[in-house]
Amino acid sequence: MHTQPRPRPPWHVRLTVVLAALTSLIGLVGITPANATVYNSCTISRCADARSADSIWAAKNYPTSSGWYAWTDGRYNYTGGRFYNREGQLPSGATYYEYDVYSRARGAARDAYRIVVNRSSGVTWFSPNHYTDFYRL
Repeated sequence: MHTQPRPRPPWHVRLTVVLAALTSLIGLVGITPANATVYNSCTISRCADARSADSIWAAKNYPTSSGWYAWTDGRYNYTGGRFYNREGQLPSGATYYEYDVYSRARGAARDAYRIVVNRSSGVTWFSPNHYTDFYRL
């Protein structure tokens, strides 16, 4: 029994699928939402944890290679490497790197808590919700 080849979807359907895949991929690499809110200070409940993580990452000289790093509690913490500030929510003209706040078992899933460090000035921003808001530490 011979079956007919399946017809190809129209170009606009294929384009929609490709755009949906790209949008999903962009979400995975952490592009900042256009409506992110930036605060000049950090007074929310997890700011102390972010400051502690910033201090530990600073002691490690803010590594620029993404990967797992041994943490003070015997677990590991992750840095995602360069943060590109594509949406321009943070001050422009800087080179930023992102670091996770909370340690966990090596290879465990990342959560939404990040610090973003301006390598030139040393200014650190805390994002408790994966780049929806930024609080200056």
